[in-house]
Amino acid sequence: MIARIFIMLLLLLLVWIAPLHGQNPPVNVAAPEPISTDRPAITNSSVVVPVGSLVAENGFLETGSQGQSIVDGPETLLRLGVARKTELRFTLPDYFDNLSAGPSTSGFGDFALGVKQQLGPTHGKFDVSAILFVSFPTGATGIPSGGYDPGFQVPWSRALSANWTAAGMFSLYAPTQGRTRNLTGESTFLFDRQLTKPWDAFIEYAGDFPENGGPRHLLHFGTALKITKQQQLDFHVGVGLSSAAVDHLIGIGYSFRLQPIHR
Repeated sequence: MIARIFIMLLLLLLVWIAPLHGQNPPVNVAAPEPISTDRPAITNSSVVVPVGSLVAENGFLETGSQGQSIVDGPETLLRLGVARKTELRFTLPDYFDNLSAGPSTSGFGDFALGVKQQLGPTHGKFDVSAILFVSFPTGATGIPSGGYDPGFQVPWSRALSANWTAAGMFSLYAPTQGRTRNLTGESTFLFDRQLTKPWDAFIEYAGDFPENGGPRHLLHFGTALKITKQQQLDFHVGVGLSSAAVDHLIGIGYSFRLQPIHR
C-alpha cells in the first residue's frame, strides 16, 4: 500500500511539472555553473541540475561488514533537468559481488525512478529540495528486496562563509523485508570546507533508525575535485559507530555533465 501511494504521488508530480518545462528561460550554455553532484556524501545536493543538462554520477564502493567484503558498481545515477527547479532521477541497476570466502552472492540490484523539486533558497538563505522515488524489483534474486520500495528525502544546505557550508538530509524509506516493510528514518549532517575553488572536503554523520533492528551510525569523510566545470572526481571513506552499522566503506567516483537539450 505504501509503495502504491508513493508511485501515485510520483506520477502526479511528473504530470504537474510537465507543463512547466516550456516556461523556463533559456539556459546560458556559454557560461555554465560548475557541476553539482549528490556524491560522494550520503547527503544529497540541495539544488537541481540546470534545465536541459544531464549529470551522470558513477562510482565503485567496497563495504566491509561482519567479516563480509562486498564490492558494487558502477553506482550510476542519471539526473536530467526538466524545469528550472525540477529534475528527473534514474538510478540504474548496480552490480554487487561478495568477495568473501565461501558461498557468494552476486548480481544486479534494482532500477529506481525519482523526481527532485527544489524549494529554496528560503528567506533564511537555506537551499532545500524534496526527492520522491520508487525502486522496482528488477534485480537478481537475493540481491535487492524483491519489492516496490519507496523513499522520500529532504536535503538542505546553508553557506556559513565563503569557504564553509553546513548541510544535512532527513529521509524516510520503506524497504521490503520478507512480507513486511521495515520503515526506516534517516538523518545526516555534514560540514563542507572549500579547500580551493575546484576542491572541497567534508565530514559527515549519518544515522539510520529502522523499526526492526538496531540503529546504524556512520562517520563519513570525503573529498571531491572538479577537474573541469563539467567533470568531477571523488573519494570517500566511512567507519561504522554502532554494532548494526557496516564496519567500513571506501569508494571512488567520477561524474560528468552533458547538455543534450539546448533551448
